[in-house]
Amino acid sequence: MVFRKLPGVSASGMGLRLSQKFVFLLFLSGLVTLCFGALFFLPDSVRLKRIFLSKTETQPVTVGSGSENDAREHIKRPKDQDHPRGITSARGETSTKLKSLSRRPSVSHEATEERLAGGKAQEDLTLPRSKTESASEKATSVDHDASSDTFSYMKFKSCLLKPPLGRDGGKPSDLQTNERREKVKEMMKFAWDNYKQYAWGKNELRPLTKNGHIGNMFGGLRGASIIDSLDTLYIMGLMDEYNSAKEWVQTSLDLNSNGEASLFEVNIRYVGGLLSAYYLTGEELFKSKVMELGEKLLPAFNTPTGIPRGVINLGSGTSWSWGWASAGSSILAEFGTLHLEFVHLSKLSNNPIYTEKVMNIRKLLNKIEKPHGLYPNFLSPVSGNWVQHHVSIGGLGDSFYEYLIKSYLMSDKTDDDAKKMYYDALEAIEANLVQKSPGGLTYMAEWRGGILDHKMGHLACFSGGMIGIGADDGAAEKRQHYLDLAAEITHTCHESYTRSATKLGPEAFRFDSGAEATATRLSDRYYILRPEVIESYMYMWRLTHDPKYREWGWEAVEALEQHCRVESGFSGIRDVYTMTVSHDNMQQSFFLSETLKYLYLLFSDDDLLPLEDWVFNTEAHPLPVIRKSCLQDEATQDKTEHHHNT
Repeated sequence: MVFRKLPGVSASGMGLRLSQKFVFLLFLSGLVTLCFGALFFLPDSVRLKRIFLSKTETQPVTVGSGSENDAREHIKRPKDQDHPRGITSARGETSTKLKSLSRRPSVSHEATEERLAGGKAQEDLTLPRSKTESASEKATSVDHDASSDTFSYMKFKSCLLKPPLGRDGGKPSDLQTNERREKVKEMMKFAWDNYKQYAWGKNELRPLTKNGHIGNMFGGLRGASIIDSLDTLYIMGLMDEYNSAKEWVQTSLDLNSNGEASLFEVNIRYVGGLLSAYYLTGEELFKSKVMELGEKLLPAFNTPTGIPRGVINLGSGTSWSWGWASAGSSILAEFGTLHLEFVHLSKLSNNPIYTEKVMNIRKLLNKIEKPHGLYPNFLSPVSGNWVQHHVSIGGLGDSFYEYLIKSYLMSDKTDDDAKKMYYDALEAIEANLVQKSPGGLTYMAEWRGGILDHKMGHLACFSGGMIGIGADDGAAEKRQHYLDLAAEITHTCHESYTRSATKLGPEAFRFDSGAEATATRLSDRYYILRPEVIESYMYMWRLTHDPKYREWGWEAVEALEQHCRVESGFSGIRDVYTMTVSHDNMQQSFFLSETLKYLYLLFSDDDLLPLEDWVFNTEAHPLPVIRKSCLQDEATQDKTEHHHNT
């Protein structure tokens, strides 16, 4: 025994004097206290702390169960998804769609400390793809009857009320309208052909210099313009172009990248684009690719609150917040613009984890206090508290509200939580943000801690269409009011176009110092081929059939042709108020996905992608309404037939 070598210890090994026993026990108890006490000062990412401390102690915000399926879904969740990730804000660059200014932030002190302290423990915070079942594997290994639990494309098609492409591809009977539609189709072919010639496989075309642009929003993923164009090419009947795009996806779309991607942009463009391509065509290629990509996005949710961080390394699964976002916060328009796509990922994979992740976000938002019923733009993924009281229906906030009403519509009007959140938010927006200018224009101001900034961004012009599609399901006495409000906002956004020299709208316009619906700052005068105003024209046409919306759309086509079309594609312009145009040398992928698609739909019959069956994500990728009762009836019928056949 070791005691034999200690002075004063008897041969029996236990004969310590009383004073020695006291000193020894004092030393031992001090050592134990020190070891266990130290656990409470270790960073959250250290493995020992996760072992000894309960989850509730490491999570400042807990979210209660919100649906009867939560317990069942929790059982199916891979354990790796429960661990919070230690990395906070590091570095990033803003998306041109979400935020116009790009800043290079420095690495935060907290992030540096946690990286050093976490060490190797960081590795098991990522989603181990070798040890964890993939979403597609789970879909095929569920031990239920395959006829009810495996997604069937034929069942899905039978649950649509109308053919996706209408009677004749949505071709209008009116000759002039059809000519205008054909012009939009020619614009798409021109934009696509030049992308294919000069930038094939890159993310976007630079039409002036005739080369490709990759950028750093997509984490090493390529072909953003290809993925964004798949459904547009298909609905326009440009089948040669569609087939070359499909072939590129099959042979060249590499999802094994190791770069830093915007969770928001990858979701709305790549996940959304692949989902819609699958639902429109039934090509299994698109389904398998989107399942693989969806799984790579899950580690972004590994935070103490379950609110995902904005940037994710698609290879390692490490995530962090945008450096320019206040105090390492997550952005409302980013974490609030995942619901539509993630619900469909769960549907296709038969894995509830995707729906669970976005429902957790909703539960947290329902739980926390909202100033005047409004949702600020910045939320801490660590504490679950608002970071600033800046509210905007434009950039940083916009598509969160859009996804509330669209979640309700996509659920076949069964998602009552989404419905209540949307109409409550709309009531708060009307009470606090909606303003009328001296000239009679209705607009949405921004709210900064109770002080109004009388500015409306181009991005906020989607709200005319949003309020329009939600009008029918509001309180009976408010339905006409909502439709009128939608028309007024769309009119204001049209005014921002007509009051410029080019008849294209600025990035932001103001209603102060005597200005109305015009940009007063040089930095707000640019137009980057954005779709939001045309998007509202399309929805308002479908809802009212007022011919002015088609006329306004044609004005935009003529302006795009005159000022944005160049020799080898389309380019944004730097100042909409001068006829001496300066181009920005960028054909944005959303021009192909959104701007031209919405124009084509505006000049098509309503049976092309009918709104009863389809909901558009914020990148204009159509996703089908999920009719659970129909799908379940079909499954029951299949089971019965299978039983009789055996």
